[in-house]
Parts: sequence; C-alpha cells; structure tokens
Amino acid sequence: MEEMEEYHMMVSQMFGSVEEGYEHYNSYAKSKGFNVRLDDKEYISGTTELKRRRFCCSKEGYRLEKYFVAKDQIREPRALTRCGCKAMLEIQREPGTGLWFVKNFVDVHNHPLDPKQSPFLRSHRRLNNAQKADAVEYGLGGLRTCEIMEVMEKHHGGYDQVGFVSRDLYNFFAKYKKKRILGRDAEFVLNHMRAQVERDAEFFFKYSTDDEGHLRNIFWADSQSQIDYEAFGDLVVFDSTYRVNRYNLPFVPFIGVDHHRSTIVFGVGIVSDETVSSYEWLLQSFLEVMSHKNPRSVITDGDAAMRKAIKKVMPRTDHRLCSWHIEQNMIRHLRNPMLRDFRKLIYRKMGVYEFERSWAQFKEKYEITEQSAWMSRMYKLRKRWSAAYTNGRYFLGMLHNHLDRKMSLVDLVEHSEHCMSRIRRNEDELDAKAANSVPFTRIDANPLEKNAARIYTPKMFKKFRYCIRRSSAWEIEEHTERDGLVTYRDALKEGAEGGSRHVFFVECSFHGSSMNGIFCGCRKLECEGVPCSHIFSVLSFLGVETIPLCCVWIRWTMQAKAAFVSETNGNTHVWSEEMGRYRQMRNKASVALFKVVEWAEEAKHI
Repeated sequence: MEEMEEYHMMVSQMFGSVEEGYEHYNSYAKSKGFNVRLDDKEYISGTTELKRRRFCCSKEGYRLEKYFVAKDQIREPRALTRCGCKAMLEIQREPGTGLWFVKNFVDVHNHPLDPKQSPFLRSHRRLNNAQKADAVEYGLGGLRTCEIMEVMEKHHGGYDQVGFVSRDLYNFFAKYKKKRILGRDAEFVLNHMRAQVERDAEFFFKYSTDDEGHLRNIFWADSQSQIDYEAFGDLVVFDSTYRVNRYNLPFVPFIGVDHHRSTIVFGVGIVSDETVSSYEWLLQSFLEVMSHKNPRSVITDGDAAMRKAIKKVMPRTDHRLCSWHIEQNMIRHLRNPMLRDFRKLIYRKMGVYEFERSWAQFKEKYEITEQSAWMSRMYKLRKRWSAAYTNGRYFLGMLHNHLDRKMSLVDLVEHSEHCMSRIRRNEDELDAKAANSVPFTRIDANPLEKNAARIYTPKMFKKFRYCIRRSSAWEIEEHTERDGLVTYRDALKEGAEGGSRHVFFVECSFHGSSMNGIFCGCRKLECEGVPCSHIFSVLSFLGVETIPLCCVWIRWTMQAKAAFVSETNGNTHVWSEEMGRYRQMRNKASVALFKVVEWAEEAKHI
C-alpha cells in the first residue's frame, strides 16, 4: 500500500523546469539509497529547447565491451558499477503550459538499496555556496583541507549530514585556486589591491613590470600599518628568505614590535629576484608610503644584495644580522665543540679588544685558515652580529625574526592579510587587558615596582620588575660631582650573583631637584629602552619612588599609540562585497536560530 502511494505521488508531480525535476528525483533517490545519472534527452524539432528528459539509476546499462578488450592501458580500469538496472524517471514538457509532467517512472531496482550509503554516492555529494565560503575562510585561517573537513563534519552534526566527502573538498580547492591563478595570478592580486584602495583610502600599493608588462615587484601597506610604523617604526626586521612556492619569489615582510613586544606588520613586499636594484625599489617604496621616515635600526637575514640596498637607501640606519639565520649557517658549517665556542663569540658580552683576542684564539684552536670562505666572511661582518660590537646599539633586545611558509602568490596575499588581522586582534586584546587591569605587586614591593606597574604594558612590566629586583644586589660605593654631572660608582655586593666583582658607573644630570638625564656604562637603556638594574640601584639610593621621565620610553607604555587613531574598521577578511554581506547575514541568522531552538514547538515549524 505504501509503495502504491509513493508511486502515485511520483507520477502525479509537475515541475517548472528540468532542474526541478532532477532535484526531486535525486531527493527521492537519496531517501532510498541509490545514485542518479542524467540519461537520454530529446529536443523540440528544429530548436535547442528540450522536449523530453530522462534520469536513471547510475547502475543502468553495462560497461562497453571495448574497455574489456583494450590492451596497454596506462591506468587501472575503474571498478564495475553498472548492472543493467531499469529504474528511471522520464519527464516531458507540455506544449501549452511549459510545465513538465512525468511520462514514465520505474521504481524497481535489480540491486540492493541502502539509504546509509547515500552520503557517499556521487549525485548526493555537493558543496553549496555557504559551505564553499566557509571552507575558503577556514583555509585562510591556516587550516589544512583534512582539518577543514573535520570542522565541517562537527559543524553539521556528522559525516552523513555534511553533503560531501573529503575528496569533493580537495577537488573544490583545486578548481578554486586554478580558476583564480591560471594565467591570471598577478592580475587577480592587482585587482584585489585596487579594491582595497576603494575600501581604505590610505591603502598604498606600488608595483613594477618588465618590458613585456609582466609583474616584477610589488609592495603594499594598509592605513593601520602606516599608523603602526609611525608609533613603532624605530626598528624594522626584513626577512627575504620567505619564498612564494609557485614562482620561488622572495617575499619580504616588514616587521616590527609594538608596546606589548608583540609582532606587528608595517608592509609586505614581493620581488622578482634578489638583486640590489630590486631591493632598492622595495625599500624606496616602503619609505615613500612612510613619509620617508627612516628606521633607526634594521635586522636582516644577511643577504648581500639587501645589505648594499640598505646602505644606499637608508645610509643612516644601523644594521645587524639576524641571529636565527646565522645559527642555521653555523649548523651547516660547524660541529661541536667548535659550534659551541662560536656561539660564545656571538652572544657573550665582552669588549671589542677581548673579542678580537678571543677570535684569534678560536682560529688558532681550530686551525682556521684564510681559505675558509664562510669564516672569513663572518669575520668581515662581525660588527653586525657580535654582541661585542652591537652592545649599546638600538635593537630593542631583538635578535631575529623568522617565517617559514610556502604558498602561491594569491595564497600568500590572502594569508598575509589573515596574519595581519590576527596580529591586530591580539594587540587589541592585550590593550583591553592592560586598560582594565594593573599587574599585581605585593604590599612590601619596591615603590619603583609599584610605579612601573601603572606605567608600562603588562609584558614590559615584567622586564622592568626583573631589573628593579636585581638592583638590590648592587650598592653605591661612592659618588662624585663635576660640572653639574653626578657620577655614581655602583658595585655588585659581595657574594651576590655568583660572587664575581663588577663595577658600573652611572652618570646623572639634574634640573633643580629633578633628574633630567641618566647614563650607565652597560647601555641597556639606550639599546632596549629598559633601565638596567644599576640605574634602579641609583634611584633607590636617592630615595626616588617614581621612575623619572628620562628613564621612560613612551613606546613601551600604554600611551605609545595615544596620538595615533587606529583604523579599527579596516577588515582584512573582506575579499568581496558579496562575501561581506554573506558574513553579516550568516552571523545574524545564527543568533536568530539559536533563539528559536530554545522553544521546541516553534522549532518544529522552521
């Protein structure tokens, strides 16, 4: 009886289009557990308009004989799926109304049916537009395709509710990237840059082409990056070892550190080669958008072309080499104990004379000759990597920055924008935390520590607290005054910090009773913007309970960006207006649906 009602329901259906007829039959097939395939069709005589269309079970017919007798096949033949099943639905168009009626319906199959298999059958597997949009977003967020599939399954309530399998997702991404990249990679990126300018009037991008019009170099920086550079552009890190996989192009992010000592991005560049001229173009483009404000210091990966470009474009900027890249070269060229001894030459604080003496001893110990090209090159560059030469120079305590990812040009642009969005979200979160809390200090804590807790960001406060607490290991032995400058002899207390006897001289200048200048021989303040324990020892000796302004660098405080209005509305996730509208509607719909499901009866009617 039930089968008769089902049969009558199918043959009495009317459809507005062929597509509607297919969707209806495919839904029926999903509930039964078989796959649907497009079959025979007939056109109205003399036209291209369909008159009749047939949909059949995918097991209709048999594999052609020629495939069984073929020889020298390169690929393994696919498994047999057809078994001569006659199940089908045939619809025909009514001449007058244009509607489609069921002309023939066969519901008898010659094979078992199992609805549990439907999620894996081809006609029931399809990514809808919403799923495609979510998949692209997850991909931009750094998830791999297999991880995206797991998220989708959990989001939909199981693999059988997703509507596709992992192979479909891999195929979608392959077609998605091919559609955008194939022959139009650079065009797509440039069009995206132009769209960014429409959304952000201060967005800057510049590119150069070769004689044939092919893209050679490109640089871009949005308005927030320009604001960040104005506040924190005293130190910039370049790393040209980050590659774009498809073209092997050097990708050069311009990196800095904010008041939380977190990474920020000032701009992004891609160059066609590692020549001096390409890097000069890149640096000049960077300075153009930054109002020709040079950074005080830069850290690079050691590329010779980049060194020459910096010397020409930024002649007054101090330059050191990234220790991470030096470490990688050391591992390739050295072995322990030679490796361990070389690290001492890099990181141990010593005077220039002591370094030169240690270098001579190192060469003698390991019998290093002038024929050692790498070692000779490192010695020539010693002023850019040895602590003996970099001590007191302005590098904010940074030694390196390294990125390690490879992707296509379009992927890289998308990923860089996602990274910037994540970085800015983290900064906003840290700002909110710092604005609504004060680091904990004990009741008996040093007054300078309590004062520092209210001046600096929480991350920097920990550095200041460390130096303040270390100051108790030092004592002022004597002080002298000459020409308005007071010099304090600060010595390590006997038995403190290992017992080695150390002495530093701290010079202070005053305007009336207020300190307006201070200098310590260790030069930590000049190098990192953080007063050393010797300076805090002097302040404690003088009974000072608030940190003098000459010791406070605004870049480490919550006031670092007070003069700069952040572009909080700059949404780096928006790649199209349609995508932006979809996100807004989706978010509103999610909230509404959660409200509806609280009432079980109402939810049944949705």
